Amino acid sequence: MFAVYTDTASPDDPLSALRVGERPEPDVPDGWTTVTVRAASLNHHDVWSLRGVGLKAEALPMILGCDAAGTDEDGNEVVVHAVVNDPRWSGDETLDPRRSLLSERYQGTFAEKVAVPRRNVVPKPASLSFAEAACLPTAWLTAYRMLFVRGGLKPGDTVLVQGAGGGVATACIILARAAGLTVLVTSRDEAKRARALEIGAHEVFESGARLPVKVDGVMETVGRATWSHSVRSLRPGGCIVVSGTTSGPKLDDAELTRIFFLQLSVIGSTMGTSGELASLVQLLDATGTRPLIDRTVPMDDAPTAFSAMVDGDVFGKIVLTR
Repeated sequence: MFAVYTDTASPDDPLSALRVGERPEPDVPDGWTTVTVRAASLNHHDVWSLRGVGLKAEALPMILGCDAAGTDEDGNEVVVHAVVNDPRWSGDETLDPRRSLLSERYQGTFAEKVAVPRRNVVPKPASLSFAEAACLPTAWLTAYRMLFVRGGLKPGDTVLVQGAGGGVATACIILARAAGLTVLVTSRDEAKRARALEIGAHEVFESGARLPVKVDGVMETVGRATWSHSVRSLRPGGCIVVSGTTSGPKLDDAELTRIFFLQLSVIGSTMGTSGELASLVQLLDATGTRPLIDRTVPMDDAPTAFSAMVDGDVFGKIVLTR
C-alpha cells in the first residue's frame, strides 16, 4: 500500500530521511481494527521522527503520522486516537508508563490504512469533514486537556497563550474563545498576531510585553524563551500548563521565588484520553467550532507539506489527504 515513511534518521537534514512509496499492509492483532485513511495531519513529532528523536533504529522502517480520520471496517466514519496503551493498562491512558504514539512502536497514519486498537476509534460526526477531524487527535486534544482538564479553566477566566501560530497554540485560542474565556496571545511576528485576532484572540501582544491584567492561566508550549513572562503574567494562585518546550527545556531562572510566594501552580500536560477526544469531537459538533487548517496537501506530495513545517511557514494545521 502507499505510505509516507522513514527508513533512516537525519538529525541535521530531516527532509532527506523522508520516503514516499509502497509499504506492507498493516498487521492486525487481536482486539485491533483497521481504518482506511481519508485525511491525516502533520505534527512536529513527525519531523522529530525524521531526525531520529524518539524513534529507535530497530523500529525502522516506520510509517509516519499520529493523526487520522477515515472509515472503519464497517464503513463508519471515525477519528483515530493516537495514544496506544499497554493492553493490561486501565485508567487514564496518558499515565501509562508504557504508552506510545502511533509511528513510534506501531506503524503510523500516513498511509492507505492504519491498524489501531478498537478502543482507539472514536465516531466522527457528519458535521466535521475528514480534514477537520484529522486535526484533532494530537494538537487539538492536547489543547483541550491543557485548558479544561489540567488547567481547569472556565467561562469568564482569562488565559494567556504563548506563541501564536503552532497547532496547539491556535487550538488553544479557538477553543478558549468558544468556551467563553478572555484570550490574550503573544507572538514575535506581527502577521501572526493579526491572525490570532482573526481566529478569536481578544488582545495580542509582542512576546514579553507587559499585559494590562494578570491572567488565571497560561498555556505554555515555548519554554525557555517565554517562561519568565508566563510566571510574571499570572495572578496569585494562577497556573501555567506546560505541554512543550520548543525553545529548549533548560531555564536560566525558573522564577521559583515568585512561584512559591504567589502560590502558583506549574502543571504538566500531555495529549489526552480517548474519552476526552470524544468530548472534544462533541464540543465541535455542538458549537460549530472548527480547527484552523493552514493548507491541505495530497499525501503523495508529502515532501511539500514537511518542507513547510520545517521552514515554520505554518499557521494552523497541515493536512494530508487521500
